[in-house]
Amino acid sequence: MSERAERSYAWLREHFVETSTLASMGNLLAWDERTNIPAAGHGHRAEQMALLAKLLHRRGTDPEVGQRLAEVEGTALVDDTESAEAVNTREWRRGYDRSIRIPERLAVELARATAAGETAWEQARPENDWPRFQPFLERILSLKQEEADALGHSGERYDALLDEYEPGTTARQIEQLFRTLESALKSILGKIDLTRRCPQVAILQRHYPIDLQKAFGREVASAIGFDFKAGRLDVSAHPFTIGIGPGDTRITTRYAQDSFSSALFGTIHEAGHALYDQGLPATHWGTPRGQAVSLGVHESQSRLWENLVGRSQGFWRFFFPRARERFDSLRDVSLGDFLRAMRAVAPSLIRVEADQVTYNLHILVRFELELALLRGQLPVADLPEAFASKMEATLGVRPADPRSGVMQDVHWAAGLIGYFPTYTLGNVYSAQLFEAARVDLGDLQGAFARGEFAPLLGWLREKVHQVGSTFRPFELITRATGHPPTPDHLIRHLETLVTPGETE
Repeated sequence: MSERAERSYAWLREHFVETSTLASMGNLLAWDERTNIPAAGHGHRAEQMALLAKLLHRRGTDPEVGQRLAEVEGTALVDDTESAEAVNTREWRRGYDRSIRIPERLAVELARATAAGETAWEQARPENDWPRFQPFLERILSLKQEEADALGHSGERYDALLDEYEPGTTARQIEQLFRTLESALKSILGKIDLTRRCPQVAILQRHYPIDLQKAFGREVASAIGFDFKAGRLDVSAHPFTIGIGPGDTRITTRYAQDSFSSALFGTIHEAGHALYDQGLPATHWGTPRGQAVSLGVHESQSRLWENLVGRSQGFWRFFFPRARERFDSLRDVSLGDFLRAMRAVAPSLIRVEADQVTYNLHILVRFELELALLRGQLPVADLPEAFASKMEATLGVRPADPRSGVMQDVHWAAGLIGYFPTYTLGNVYSAQLFEAARVDLGDLQGAFARGEFAPLLGWLREKVHQVGSTFRPFELITRATGHPPTPDHLIRHLETLVTPGETE
């Protein structure tokens, strides 16, 4: 084995671990900005983020990186394609080739614009002030179009941006997936007789003291495996998860005293993300071998715990008695009525509060709008009306204002254009993974009813978390489940939600 290749690989590893450490400082600044920063500190924070972006870009595009990669590639050191050396070299090459296409000026401007955009969104949304936020989004969109063009594409800017979140996936593939899902979802919705099922959703909209919600949410997160010694739970305008480094993964949620489910399922969702981060191999931190493979796979973990576990009958056979002890508003509620209320299916306005059946239609709306924005077919000024009209056409509900419509998500303010499809990919992956786990582990609902979540978490640790980025998303799901990704498992699961008597 070439000593030169080994020396170059060692240089690359040290370089990128240091780069990851620097990036983790940016993650800490981002967490602070969305949870604790004083109102007057946002301007300086944008400059801090811009400087970090400049430093990270320079490290990522250092010509010596390219030289060292060339000295490693094609040598015996990377013959085993599943070795850490091969995986890291492959992904460092992919990242380097993307980074060198982005001018430093653009990287810095994007960091500054998105930091300012998130602040503007947080201030404008509560006031329902779209005109205040619009110029920030126009600037971000212009920069993302420039970024897509700099990265290169075959006529579809969306492909260049989507590839950052879900490597190897294209807009055409997402469109085909949505065509299949939209038809199936509308068929499922057509089977629902709300007057016969009569889910008492008002049960979930009684008075639930926030201090009790916080305690119950921590209890649930801890039970499913979130390690509070290596993480924390805070409050933010929009729930999120962020990994600072080994032993430090942070999640947030938001509370409303007239909603039982909003904060709880936000907590479970983010805890699912955090379980992935906490389960990644710490010995490989700072390298691709120790990183999540994609946002779609990341979302599969959050959606699996939120929906397939957190809304399951077994889960609530264990937790409902504990919830009734904490909340007076549940004292007169039966488990059957609670489950029907919690799993009720009906089109609604807010994506993060949508039921499992209609959720992907919310993603479809955003995906189609993003395509139009990037193609230059939809001016940002027309986005509120376009959003409202598409919601009405797709879900049958129309937002009354920007706050409940186009401004309900923080993603565009953060520059995450091309991100939304990963939620639907996550739903597809999660159903397939959960079914494979059930086959391997047996009676999961019985385990949940006993408060036993470790077997499922252990299975996910082995099949998904510890693997890191060894395999691309498609191959990872195929290896974990025995066959390539397909929406069939998700569709079958969603069909069970409208089966009478299933929650009795």
